[in-house]
Amino acid sequence: MIAFRYQAIELNGRPINGIIEAENRKSALLLLTQRGIFPSNLEISASAVEAQAPALPSPAKAVERRGRGLGGRIKRKEITAFTREMAALLESSIPIPQALDGLGEEEENPALKDVILRISDSVRKGAALSAAMEEHPRLFNKLYTSMIRVGEEAGALQKVMTDLAALLEHEDEVRGEVVAAVSYPCFVLGFGVFTVAILLTVVLPRLFTMLQEMLAILPLPTLILLRVSGFLQTNWLWVSALIVVSIIGLRWYVRSPNGARLWDGSKLRLPMMGTIFRAAALSRFTRTLGTLVKSGVSLLPALKIVENTIGNLVLAHLIARVSEETRGGDSLATPLRKLGIFPKTIIQMINVGEETGKLDEMLLKVADIEERQMRARIKTLVSLLGPALILVVGSIVGFMVIALLLPIFKMSQAIR
Repeated sequence: MIAFRYQAIELNGRPINGIIEAENRKSALLLLTQRGIFPSNLEISASAVEAQAPALPSPAKAVERRGRGLGGRIKRKEITAFTREMAALLESSIPIPQALDGLGEEEENPALKDVILRISDSVRKGAALSAAMEEHPRLFNKLYTSMIRVGEEAGALQKVMTDLAALLEHEDEVRGEVVAAVSYPCFVLGFGVFTVAILLTVVLPRLFTMLQEMLAILPLPTLILLRVSGFLQTNWLWVSALIVVSIIGLRWYVRSPNGARLWDGSKLRLPMMGTIFRAAALSRFTRTLGTLVKSGVSLLPALKIVENTIGNLVLAHLIARVSEETRGGDSLATPLRKLGIFPKTIIQMINVGEETGKLDEMLLKVADIEERQMRARIKTLVSLLGPALILVVGSIVGFMVIALLLPIFKMSQAIR
């Protein structure tokens, strides 16, 4: 058992100090909460520290060193789980510092554990939770911290945290469905490319050497395949380097402002994928905006936040125009109708939501509609993409087989 010294507040608001013994900090917090005591500070008693082995590093510093040594990768799903657990602890009326300490001590990822303990330390020193999270922008984006700030100002942090957790969980679910849908076509394409590359660089050159010795004149398909195979066998290193440099250069250009704008616009104009990208961006726009409005964020600040989180620069520019026209006194439905980025039925639903004072509910319903359409289009595309890739790979392999069989047939005719 470890002795903890606490400073707390009772249910009647009276401050209280004392010492409690428990197996760990989480157990001490639970015991105090069950007694109707809500601690603002909980530290190991000095006598308990002296009884422990000397020169032990503090948990936060030990975690910091361990997290840096492991590289510190934190997955998005871990942030979603942290948000849900934090919402559950706040719903149980556990103070924010104690909730963060409990989650930090139980976290298995050293990097995330370090971040949570840093946030807890900042909150104990007087910083707001949203301000402490803003120190880690890669993990908690502007949407996340803005919703937390609204919850703090409105005194409804637990409700806002619950809404935020639901939003993150829904986005993770949709992203998982998309990844699962495209995994099979990607596997077929990757396996086909690998097979063709092995045949052209390893198997076929040996067979072509034999065929050239037996026949003076080779058929045209065989000659074409021979030239391609010879080029790849001789210059495979340069070809590989060119592919790697092209991929790196393309990624660099896409991340630049002009390249990102051109890439986002090109995605929306693709024959079949364009409608999917548009539906995904618009569903994210309506669901995020609906969640923000539901959490108490005013429409204009909410539109500004969504503009930075929609994930498409072309549509973000359109949302900025919507924000400017709404600032001038127009409703949300009016500028959306002018831009034509939503169907008329969707605009009518948003208009009804504004008139009835249920804009948040209507935006979430619109998000459900757009996501259903997106999922249906993805299923249709994947059902066509799989057989199409198999047909393409099969055609390439079939051409290679024909190019190999033609010389054999020619030799058999010569023998007769």
